[in-house]
Amino acid sequence: MKTLTLVIGALYGLLSVVLGAFGAHAFKKILSVERLESFETGVRYQMYAAFFLLIVGYILKFETGMEKGISWLMIFGTILFSFSIYFLSFQDYWGMNLKFLGPITPLGGFMMILSWGMLILYFVKNKI
Repeated sequence: MKTLTLVIGALYGLLSVVLGAFGAHAFKKILSVERLESFETGVRYQMYAAFFLLIVGYILKFETGMEKGISWLMIFGTILFSFSIYFLSFQDYWGMNLKFLGPITPLGGFMMILSWGMLILYFVKNKI
């Protein structure tokens, strides 16, 4: 689990830089200002998740369900949050109605918040 957390953290960071570069250049030409701002929000929070996963990958021992849950909530929360935003940002360009993804975004955000909260509890419980 430790290695998986670190690899996914690094992958999220890599994808954030790549997607951010596309957003700043190529996507600027095809997305509205509002859609581009949404896309950039997804990129920004994905990068936050990358840092989070890299840090907890080094701090946690992944011996308990709580430690594993901290990582899994951030991994899946980021997928739901950022990737739903990416798809929603492109729905006009693709000519598709993806509004059904709208409720997925806050669910992903809630999972990310839970991950942070569990990390706080972990620190308090273990007096770190």
